[in-house]
Formats: sequence, structure tokens, C-alpha cells
Amino acid sequence: MPQIPEKIHELTVGQLSARSGAAVSALHFYEAKGLIGSRRTTGNQRRYGRDALRRVAFIRAAQRVGIPLATIREALSELPEERTPTREDWSRLSAAWRTELDDRIKQLGRLRDHLSDCIGCGCLSLETCVLSNPDDAFGERMAGSRLMPLRREDQDS
Repeated sequence: MPQIPEKIHELTVGQLSARSGAAVSALHFYEAKGLIGSRRTTGNQRRYGRDALRRVAFIRAAQRVGIPLATIREALSELPEERTPTREDWSRLSAAWRTELDDRIKQLGRLRDHLSDCIGCGCLSLETCVLSNPDDAFGERMAGSRLMPLRREDQDS
């Protein structure tokens, strides 16, 4: 992995890509979505502050656990722009996601435990499916294999 000398305070998109492991196109995407920022040189080239390395690492780690980009952007907006975020900054942000991650873990556990039933089942029944309809939450409102609003003519019959 290429090392960046301490005296360099800004990185080109290629340097940021090489150090972070993110593709240049991903970095451009992150910037377009407001997750990272850059300044433009007089030659219109992007330059990223060194703190972008930590931000990109945070974005990629959050994406790996399924955090939506909008949530990541919201979290990053709370970080200081005048300094590189500290461990405490990152801890504060990630603590807010703990409940969401616990819920995802519970859903994945349920999927794991019932996956073999679903693969061969073919029932497409929301009434009995423990994954799509835990505790028959939709059974009181509708029947059938799809969660679609009833058409007006269906309601009148």
C-alpha cells in the first residue's frame, strides 16, 4: 500500500483511492452524495484533505453492515470539518446505530433459522411465512401472497 508523506496535507483522487481501497468512481459517487468533500485546483483537479481517508473507511465499514447512505451522510454531517475526527467522534456516531444493527441481526437470525423451509416451500403465503409476515401481522388486514393495496372495485365487492 503506498505511503503518503506526512507533509502532504491533500490527496489526489488517485492517492485517496490507492490508500482507501475505494475505486475512483466510488469516491466520485461519495462526493456527489455529499459523503466526502474536495476542493478544486486551478486546473480543476480534485484535492481531498487527509481526513477523507478516515471518512472513506467509515463509509465503507458502515456500508458493509448495511447502513443506508442517507444515514451515513447524516452521521458524517455531525463530524467536525476543521479537524480529523477522533475515536470518540466515531464511537458517538456508531453508538447511535447499535439498535438498528441489533434489529438487523435478529432479522438475519430468523432468516437463517427458516431459510430451508422457504427455499422448498413455494407457498408464497404471507399468512404462514415467518419471514415476510412474522406473527401474522398482515393476516388481519388482507389475504393473499402479495402486499398490494386493494383496488377500489375489489373493496366494493
